[in-house]
Amino acid sequence: MEKIKSVYIHIPFCNNICSYCDFCKLIYNSDWINPYLDKLNSEIENSYMGEELNTLYIGGGTPSSLSLDELKKLFSILAKFNKTSTTEFTFECNINDISEEKFKYLYNMGVNRLSIGIESFNKDKLEFMNRVANYKEVKNKMTLLRKIGFKNINLDLMYAIPNETIKVLKNDLKKFLKLRVEHISTYSLIIEKNTLVGLNKIKPIEEERDFKLYNVICKKLKKKGYIHYEVSNFAKKGYESRHNLTYWNNLEYYGFGLGASGFIEAIRYENTKSLTEYLKGNFVSSKSLMSKVDNMENELILGLRKLEGVNLNDFFAKYEENMQNIFPIKPLIKSGDLIYKNGYVYINPKKLYVMNEILIKLI
Repeated sequence: MEKIKSVYIHIPFCNNICSYCDFCKLIYNSDWINPYLDKLNSEIENSYMGEELNTLYIGGGTPSSLSLDELKKLFSILAKFNKTSTTEFTFECNINDISEEKFKYLYNMGVNRLSIGIESFNKDKLEFMNRVANYKEVKNKMTLLRKIGFKNINLDLMYAIPNETIKVLKNDLKKFLKLRVEHISTYSLIIEKNTLVGLNKIKPIEEERDFKLYNVICKKLKKKGYIHYEVSNFAKKGYESRHNLTYWNNLEYYGFGLGASGFIEAIRYENTKSLTEYLKGNFVSSKSLMSKVDNMENELILGLRKLEGVNLNDFFAKYEENMQNIFPIKPLIKSGDLIYKNGYVYINPKKLYVMNEILIKLI
C-alpha cells in the first residue's frame, strides 16, 4: 500500500467573511487561537505516522490572519512533519495580511508556494463578494514577495458574478496576467445556501453566459503560455499544484483542523465544524469506509477533472480491473464525449463544460 504523502491543515479564522464563502470559517478572535492550536497539535500527534511528505498545504479560512507570534506557535507544531527540500509547502493568504516581517518568516520556515485570494480587481465584483483588492497595492505586495524569494505563487480569480460582462472579465484577466504569477485558479460563482449570497436568494447567471466567460478565460490563459491541466486550473510548465493533484489522482491524505477532511486506509472522514466540539477534542464527525467500487468511481470522477484524464494501465495496476469493463466508456468514446489516446481516457476538451452530465452517464 502506498504511504500517505500529503497533509492539509485548516486554519478557520478570517478578518472578513466573503459573501460567497461556504468553507468552515470564523471571524478572527485572538482568545481562540492558542486553544485551537493546542488541539490541532493534539490531533496531529494522535494521527500522523511520520511519513515523508510530498505536499503540505495550510488553508482556511485565512491562515495569514494569524499574528507573527501565533504563526510561530503554528510552525512549532508543523515542525513535527517530515518535510524535505522538495516538499511543496503551500500557505494560503490574503493580500491585506502581507507584510515583510510575516512573509520573511514564512519563507525562512520553508514555505515555497503561496496561494493568494484576489478574486477580482473590479469594484462592483469586489463589492458583491465583500472583498477589497487594489491593483497598485497588489503589484507592490507581489514585488515584495519576489524580493523575499517566493518563486511559486497562485492567484484565485472568481467569475460569473451576476451582471458580469465579458469586458469586465477581460479587464480582470489583463491585470492578473500583468502580475506574472506561476499559477491561476479560476472559480465560477456557486451559490451555496448557507452563505450571504444564498441567504439573499441571488440567482446564478445563465449557463450559456457562464460558458462564454469560461471560454474567454481558457483562450486567454492558454495564449499567454499557461497549461490548462485541470478544469479550473492553469499553470506555467512545472508549476502544476502537486497538492491538488493528490486529490484528483484519488491518493490518500491527512486532513487536520476544524472542518478538514481526509482519506486514510480507504476511510474518508470529515472533521467537526463546531469549534466547541473541536476544543473538547472531538475531532472527527463522520467516517465512511470506501468499497472497491467507491474507490474506482472516485478514481474516474476525480481523474477526469484533469485534462490528461485517466491512464488505463495505472487504473488496472491499482484495482486489477479493466476500466472499460466497469464503466460504459466505449459508447461515450463513440458519441464523442470521451477521447481515448496514448493509453489515456479523457473528456473531449470541447465538452469540458458539460463534464457533470458526462460523469452522470459514466457512473
